[in-house]
Amino acid sequence: MSTLSNRIKSIPESATLAMAAKAREMKEKGIEVISLSLGEPDFKTPKHIQGGAIDAINSENYFAYPPVNGYADLRKAISEKFEKDNGLSYTPDQIVVSNGAKQSIANVFMAILNPGDEVIVLTPYWVSYSAMILLAEGTPVFVRGTIENDFKATAEQVEQAITDKTKAIIFSSPCNPTGSVFTKQELEAIAGVLKNREDITIISDEIYELINFGEKHESIGTIDGMIDRTVTVNGFSKGFAMTGWRVGYIGAPTWIAKAANKMQGQYTSGNSSIAQRAAFSALTGSMEPTHQMAEAYEKRRGLVYDLLNEIPGFEVNMPQGAFYFFPNVKYYIGKGTEGLTINTVNDLCLFLLEDARVSLVTGEAFGDPECLRLSYAASEEDLRTAIARIKDSLAKLK
Repeated sequence: MSTLSNRIKSIPESATLAMAAKAREMKEKGIEVISLSLGEPDFKTPKHIQGGAIDAINSENYFAYPPVNGYADLRKAISEKFEKDNGLSYTPDQIVVSNGAKQSIANVFMAILNPGDEVIVLTPYWVSYSAMILLAEGTPVFVRGTIENDFKATAEQVEQAITDKTKAIIFSSPCNPTGSVFTKQELEAIAGVLKNREDITIISDEIYELINFGEKHESIGTIDGMIDRTVTVNGFSKGFAMTGWRVGYIGAPTWIAKAANKMQGQYTSGNSSIAQRAAFSALTGSMEPTHQMAEAYEKRRGLVYDLLNEIPGFEVNMPQGAFYFFPNVKYYIGKGTEGLTINTVNDLCLFLLEDARVSLVTGEAFGDPECLRLSYAASEEDLRTAIARIKDSLAKLK
C-alpha cells in the first residue's frame, strides 16, 4: 500500500481554513455562526476592477496562456507603484506575479532554501510561513514579540537568533495576526543587525499595506543597503477586496525573481489572465474605494477595541493596521464548565464555536499559545452580536 510523504505529514493543516471549515459545517446543518476566523474583506471587489476583467473577456485577447511572471504592462504598473508609493526601485524584470501572495512567498522559499537552512520568523506570524519553510526543507527559528511591545520582536532578539545557518528572515507589517506596524526606526534597527550579513535574504510581507491607521507605511527595502537583499511581497487580496481573484506579486533582486519565475513555471505557470487584467485596473484606476474600505475598518477597530475591553480577562492592545485583534486570553486556561475544562486556547475557540456560535482562531497557529485571533472584517451588527455572545459564553467558565 502506498503511503503519504514525510513532507506532507510534517506540516499542519491551515488553522484558519480548518476553523472556517468547521463553521461551514455548522451552517450547513442550519446553525447560525458568525465567522470572525478568516482574513477576508467583507466588501465586494470595486466596480472599476470588475470592469477590467469584463473588458478583458469581451476583448477576446486574453484567452491564451499569459507569461509566467505576468503581463508586461502589469509588471510595469507594479514597478511604478513600488517607486511611487514605497520608494522601492524594482524594474519590471524584478517583478513576478503569482497566484496570491501565498504562492509568492512559497516560490521564494523553494528558490533559496537548502536542507537545514534557518529562517528567522518574527512571531506572531502568519500561519503558513512555518509550513512553507518546512516544505522547502528549511528550519523556522521563531523570535517572539509580546503584547507588552505590541507583539513586535526587537532588533536585539533578531541578533541573538542569527547563526551561521541563517538564510533568511520573514515578517509582515502591518502584521497578520496582530495588526502591529513596524516603524521606520524599528526597521532601521533590524537592518542594522543584518547589514554585515549579506547572505541573509529579507522577506517583507506587506500585503496589508493599504490598511494602515497610524504612521506612514514603511518598507525595509528603502533603508540603505537593503534593496539588493529584500524581497517585498504584496498583492491585491486585502487592500482591493480581491481575495478570490488570487493575484499576488514580489519585487526582488534579479537572481531571486528569475528563480521564482523558474519555480512557478514548473508548478502553476502564469496567474489567471483575466485576474491579471482586473489587477491592472486596480493599480491604474481610482483608489477611492480602497480608502473608503480602510476608513470603515478603522471605525470598526475602535468599536471592537471598546467591546473587547469589556470582557473580563482579555488583554487587548490597539493594532495599527490590518483588520485583526489578537487578545491574550490566558486568564481562561484551566477554567471550565461541568464536563469541560479549557486546557488550551484551541479548546477555548472550540467552546466559543459551539456555545457562542462564533468562529475564531487559536493563537497557537500563529506562534502564541496564549492568544486568539479575531477578524473584524465583518459588519458592525455582526461584530456587536458576536462579541456579546463571546462575553456571555465566557461568563459560564469558572
